[in-house]
Amino acid sequence: MSAALPADSADLPLAELSAVTKVYGTGAAAMHALRGIDLAIGAGEFVAVMGASGSGKSTCMNILGCLDTPTKGAYRFRGVSVTALSRNQRARLRRHYLGFVFQGYNLLKRTSALENVELPLLYRGMAAARRRALARAALADVGLAGFEDHTASELSGGQQQRVAIARAIVTRPALLLADEPTGNLDSATSREIMELIAALNRERGITVVMVTHEPDMAAYAGRHVRFVDGEVESDTANRDAA
Repeated sequence: MSAALPADSADLPLAELSAVTKVYGTGAAAMHALRGIDLAIGAGEFVAVMGASGSGKSTCMNILGCLDTPTKGAYRFRGVSVTALSRNQRARLRRHYLGFVFQGYNLLKRTSALENVELPLLYRGMAAARRRALARAALADVGLAGFEDHTASELSGGQQQRVAIARAIVTRPALLLADEPTGNLDSATSREIMELIAALNRERGITVVMVTHEPDMAAYAGRHVRFVDGEVESDTANRDAA
């Protein structure tokens, strides 16, 4: 697979799981994390994936993010079969089309905010001057202009998560995957982070899939998908999205 995938099409979901099963282990020790789920994510959606611990929501996220592969079933991204790609091809898809935000920020603690945001562009082999300019712009987009030289250890939790979001969007991803992005934050900072993510979805058209167990955070999403025991229990529109 080259770096290029087909452009958005109104006829195709951005990401689609069909009859996806994921089993860890074998025999009596086998654990069915997903049990034949179907899930389609349209371009521009903001989807909250919910469920109890062990319900399958994180496994679903990992498959969408090309961090794991189905045991059975199909995953298509813009109509291209991801399950047919090699490990290196999936890595290229991840690098060029996906952005990730995690509960634990996953920043290099002794590295500046600017250098943390530059990392995905460094992996792409982008020239230093262009890389730096895009990273500065991404930090400004998340409200951290002037914090470029601060190391992660010098920033608050909310600021660190903003750096992580800047790092996720600096590549201009088609799909942003957020795994409990407010899990380590107080309620006021959580709302600030959710308002930022919602604005990126609304104003930039970035498709967002967010795993959360918090209903007040899920309220920002336009669609709620709830997992129970490896299956999709419900899939509903949230007409009161914040």
